[in-house]
Amino acid sequence: MSEHDSYEDDEFGKSKSQLKREMQALQDLGKRMLELSRDQLDTLPISETLKSAVAESHRIRQHEARRRHLQYIGKVIRREDDPDGIKRAIDAFDAGSEEHTRRHHLAERWRDRMISEGDSAVGEFFSYCPTSDLQHLRNLARNARKDLEKEKNTGQAKKLFRYLRECIDDAEAENP
Repeated sequence: MSEHDSYEDDEFGKSKSQLKREMQALQDLGKRMLELSRDQLDTLPISETLKSAVAESHRIRQHEARRRHLQYIGKVIRREDDPDGIKRAIDAFDAGSEEHTRRHHLAERWRDRMISEGDSAVGEFFSYCPTSDLQHLRNLARNARKDLEKEKNTGQAKKLFRYLRECIDDAEAENP
């Protein structure tokens, strides 16, 4: 790269190669969106335009048409308010991702605390996640505690865990 080229990059923004790399990354993100379930897609912070573009891509079978449509999806993602937020949300769906594991362990710790400590832990969780249904949370924790006391496994601890995980995912999606 000559001195003149670096001057042009500074003066006019990103190089053509850099723009291509960024566009390819957005297309790759679009490919990952195509692998999500409808429920997962509904939880993403995306526009209706992008949702309909992803839905449309499931209809397309021809290789070249699919490739062009992925380019379109990449372009739509670039226009979104928070493309990085979309990437983080998709990363959270990957079972092997660090974010998924962190949220999983967080929900486990809250569940264990609620079963052992009772309403005090429920109150703390409610302050951490104020959008959760406090009454429902108390009932789930009480039922899980009863299971433990009676040495039965009716799945109440699992129900509590699932609800906690849902609340944590919702809370962290709103405040990344």
